[in-house]
Formats: sequence, structure tokens, C-alpha cells
Amino acid sequence: MVGPSSPPPPRSTRTGPSSPPPELPGDLERALKDGRGADVKLGVGGRVFSAHRFILVARSPVFKAELSHPTTANKVTQHLEVVDMEPDIFEMLLHFVYTDSLPPCNVDQGDYGTAAMQYLLVAADRYRLDRLKMICEEKLCRRIDLKTVLSMLAVADRHCCCKRLKDACKAFISLPDVMGAVVMSDGFKDLKAAHCLGRVV
Repeated sequence: MVGPSSPPPPRSTRTGPSSPPPELPGDLERALKDGRGADVKLGVGGRVFSAHRFILVARSPVFKAELSHPTTANKVTQHLEVVDMEPDIFEMLLHFVYTDSLPPCNVDQGDYGTAAMQYLLVAADRYRLDRLKMICEEKLCRRIDLKTVLSMLAVADRHCCCKRLKDACKAFISLPDVMGAVVMSDGFKDLKAAHCLGRVV
């Protein structure tokens, strides 16, 4: 005859130590800041940024093409000149290339301004950084108002073909209490001539 089974041991409520946060983004950010081992110099609006070729090539097909050009590929330190971009915007883009995140904002600023996000969106499209482009687009979609809607629509249509941002701008413009104010604005005629507004108006 089998005796009564003993009760199961009580379950421990303790949990094991949580995994530490990833260290790679921080390590790469420090590598970008100290420039140790950098083999690329990027001139942007009078400033020079140091970077590592293998990271640029791995992250952006545009950098890969530029740094694989026969005239520069075999040099110990490669030099590239970046035109039509502000140094501060390129610095944000370069930080994202290394860390897959935007650099932290000034505490008083709270978040990057709308204009900076628009310029960064164009830069992300230029270097085919799709995740950065989506991040910028998401931030801009939350900031659409009467002051920004036309400039955002122009950026979405002319530079990046960002459907989500474009549709959000058109939806905002189509609101009854918004359309009249937009029609009276300075940039309305230019956008209508460029066919950015489509069937909204």
C-alpha cells in the first residue's frame, strides 16, 4: 500500500538577477566620441567628423558606395565631403549610425524641434537609413499643426515620399476648421502647384 504523497515544496518567490542592459550601443558611442581607430574623415559645413569605415559601410548602402569608390577605397584614411547638410543634423545621423538611437536632448529642450526632425528625415532618406526615417516620421506625425503642416507635407512629398506623414498631413488639412486657414497661408499655392495636396482641396 502506497502512503499519501508528500506535498510539493513551496515555490520560491525570488527571481533571478535581471539581465544588464546592452553594452554595445554605449561602447560604439564612446568609439565615435574618442575617435580611436577612426579611418574616415567627413567634412560637413566646416566641421570634420571622425568615423570608422566598417561601421559606415555596414549601416548605410550610400556610405558603402561612397567609401568603395576606386579613388578613395585604398587610402589609409578616407576623406568625404558632405554637402547640403548642417553639421548638427549630420552629428545626429552619425550618432544613430553608431547606436541605433537618437542622441539625448538637452534637459530643458525636452525633445528635438520640428525643423530638426524634418532635416533629419531628409538626411535619413538620403543615406537610406530606413529605421531612422520611420522614427522621424513618427515624431513628426505627432506634431502636425497649422504652423507645420505645409512644410511637413512638402518634406514628405518632395524628398522622402513618406506615405504615413503625407497621409497624416492631408487628413489634418481636410478637417473643416483647418482647411480655410491652410488655403489662406503663404505656402498653399506652391504646394498646390506641385500637386502635393492631391484631392484634399
